Amino acid sequence: MFFLRMITRSFTRQLRRRLLIALTVCLSATVSVSMLGVVFDVGDKLNAELSTYGSNITVQPKADAVVSDLYNTESGGATSTSDPTAFLKESDAAKIKTIFWSFNITSFAPQLNIHATVNGTNVPVVGTWFNKNLKISTGETTVVGVEGMRSWWQLDGKWPKDDSDQGVIGKTLASELGVTTGDTITLNKTTASGKKNEQKIKLTGVYDSGDEDNGSLYIASSTAQVLADLPDSVDKIEVKALTTPENDLARKAAANPAALSQEEWETWYCTAYPSSIAYQIEEVIPGAVAKQVRQVAALQGNVLQKTQAVMILMTVLSLIAAAVAVANLMVASIGERSGELALLKALGATDAAVSRLMLAETAAISLLGAIVGALLGSGVAQLIGRVVFGSGITMRPMVFVLVFVLLAVTVLLASASSIRSILNLKPAEVLHGR
Repeated sequence: MFFLRMITRSFTRQLRRRLLIALTVCLSATVSVSMLGVVFDVGDKLNAELSTYGSNITVQPKADAVVSDLYNTESGGATSTSDPTAFLKESDAAKIKTIFWSFNITSFAPQLNIHATVNGTNVPVVGTWFNKNLKISTGETTVVGVEGMRSWWQLDGKWPKDDSDQGVIGKTLASELGVTTGDTITLNKTTASGKKNEQKIKLTGVYDSGDEDNGSLYIASSTAQVLADLPDSVDKIEVKALTTPENDLARKAAANPAALSQEEWETWYCTAYPSSIAYQIEEVIPGAVAKQVRQVAALQGNVLQKTQAVMILMTVLSLIAAAVAVANLMVASIGERSGELALLKALGATDAAVSRLMLAETAAISLLGAIVGALLGSGVAQLIGRVVFGSGITMRPMVFVLVFVLLAVTVLLASASSIRSILNLKPAEVLHGR
C-alpha cells in the first residue's frame, strides 16, 4: 500500500512531466498501431486495388502455350495477326469457380479472338462475355465478364448484352471505320472450311482503353462463334483473382511443383499464390495451361514490399523518438526529485527499491498513454483504409500485442540511462547541498 501511495503522489507532484511522458507514449502507440495495422492488412488491400486493372491469370490451350513459350510471344489476343488454331471449350470456363480458391476469383471472361472484314478493312474481333449471369455446378450463381474487368475503360455509351448482336468498338478502330455509337456494321468472315458468313453488329458504345485494345471490336462470344463457325470454342480465358504476393516458396512451386516436399506442397496449395490458383485451374479445365501475368504479379510484390517498408520505418522512428523523449523527461524528473530520492536512500531504501519506484511510476503512466494511443491508432488505421483503399482495415490482435511489447522494451531502454542517475546519487552530498 505504501508503494502504491508513493506512485500516486508522484503523479500529483509532477503532473506536467507525467503527462508529457504519457503524451509521448500515446503518440508513439498511435503511429505504431496504425502503421502495423495497415502493414498486416495492406497485402489484401493492394491486391484488391491492383486487380481492378485487369486480369492477373490467363488460361489458354496447351498448344498455344507451347508456341508462346517457345517464341516468347503472347498467343491469341486482339492484336494477333492470325486466327487461333487451338481452342478450349467455353462450357468449361464455369469450372474455374469450383476450385479451392473459388472465392478469390472475382471475375473471368473467355475470349474467342478472330478477324473479320468491314467494308474491306481487316478488323480484330473479340468474342467474350460482358456481364453474364453464370450458374455454377454447385447451384450458386455469379456475375462475370469484361464489364467488371475493364473498369479503367472510358466508355461512351453502354455495354452490350450477352448473346446479342451488339458490340463495343475501340476508339482507334471507330475512327478508322468512320462509325460511332448507334451505328450498325456488317462483319464478313470466311471460315476454315471456306464458308462465308455475315453478321450485323449494332454498336452500343465506343471505348478508350488507352492501349492497343483501342483497335478491336468486342462482341458476344456466341455471336463470334457463329461468325467463325466455331461452336463452344474460345482460345483464351482472362481471370482476375485476389492473390497473395509471391515468395520463395511460390517461385519454387511455379518452376516445378513436383520439387516440393509434402509440407511445402500443402502450404503452397492452400495459399492464394497466383501459381497455386493457376495450378488448380489447370486441374479442372482439360487441355489448359494457366499462367500468371508476370508484370502484374511483380508489380503487386514490389508495391507491397515498398509500402510495408515505409510503414515499418515510420514505426521504428516513432519508437526511437519516444525512447529519447522518455529518457530526457525521466532524467529531468530525477533531477527535480533528487532531494526526495536521496532522503529515501538515507532512510535505508536500497538503489534497487528506488529504481523500482521510478520504473513503476513510468510504467503506470506509459501504460495509460499506450492504451489511449492504441485506441487512437485503430481509428487512424481505419481512416487510412477509407481514404486510400476505400474500405476499413482489419485490426488483428497480434498488432496490439506487438505494439505493447515494443513500447515496453522502448520505455525500459529509455529508463536504463535514468536509473544510472539514481545509482550515482549520494545522499550526504545531495542533502548537504540542500
